[in-house]
Amino acid sequence: MTVAFRPTPSVVRRDSGLYGYERALARRGLGPVAGVDEAGRGACAGPLVVAAVVLGRRIDGLSDSKLLTAARRESLYERITATAGAVSVVVIDPAEIDARGLHKSNIEGMRRAVARLACDPGYVLIDGFPVPGLPVPSLGVWKGDQVAACVAAASIVAKVTRDRMMTALGDRHPEYGFAVHKGYGTVGHRRALEMYGPCPAHRFSFATVARSGPGEVMSENEVGAGPA
Repeated sequence: MTVAFRPTPSVVRRDSGLYGYERALARRGLGPVAGVDEAGRGACAGPLVVAAVVLGRRIDGLSDSKLLTAARRESLYERITATAGAVSVVVIDPAEIDARGLHKSNIEGMRRAVARLACDPGYVLIDGFPVPGLPVPSLGVWKGDQVAACVAAASIVAKVTRDRMMTALGDRHPEYGFAVHKGYGTVGHRRALEMYGPCPAHRFSFATVARSGPGEVMSENEVGAGPA
C-alpha cells in the first residue's frame, strides 16, 4: 500500500516581521518570492499601476506606501529598484479600465506584471485577494503591504511610479490639480469636474465622472487653455 505523506505546513507568526513570509516559503524551496500590489484603484482619473517585485536583499523601513511620506517613498523606491532581483511595472490606462472594468483590469495587470519579471518566481504574494491564472503558486494576503516585505516593496514602486505620472499629468491639465490629489475624488477634484467637465485622463465608467454629464469631455487644448 502506498502512503502519501503531506509536508508539515509552514506557520508564519504575527511577530515574525515583514520577512516572515519570504523566509517560510524559502524553507519550502519556493523562492524567489514575488510581491504584487497596485496603486490608483480608487482614483477616478489617471492610470492603474501594478508592480511586481522580487527583493534581492533586505531593505529596512519597508511598509505600506500609504503610511510613508512622499520623501520616504522616493528614497525607498531608489533602494528597491537598485537592489531588487527583479522589478516589473504595468500601466493600465483609463480607456482600458473603462472597457474591461476596474477589477478585471487589476487582475490582468497583476498577471502581466508577474509574467514580465526578469526571473521566474517560485511563489507570488498578492496584496488583498487571490489572482487566478498565475504560472506559479500564489496567495492573496490581507493587508499584504503591511506584513510581507516584497508586497510592501511592490506597493512603493507602484505608488511612486503613479504619483510621478500624475504630477506630469497635472502639468498638462493644471485645472484639475492632479499633482495634489493624484486623481482621487477629493472635494477640489469634484469641483473642477463640475466646472470644466472631464478630460481624456478621466475614467468615464466611474460615477464621479459620469455625473459630470455626457458630451462634456474637454479636448487637450481646451483643458490646457483654462477658463475663459
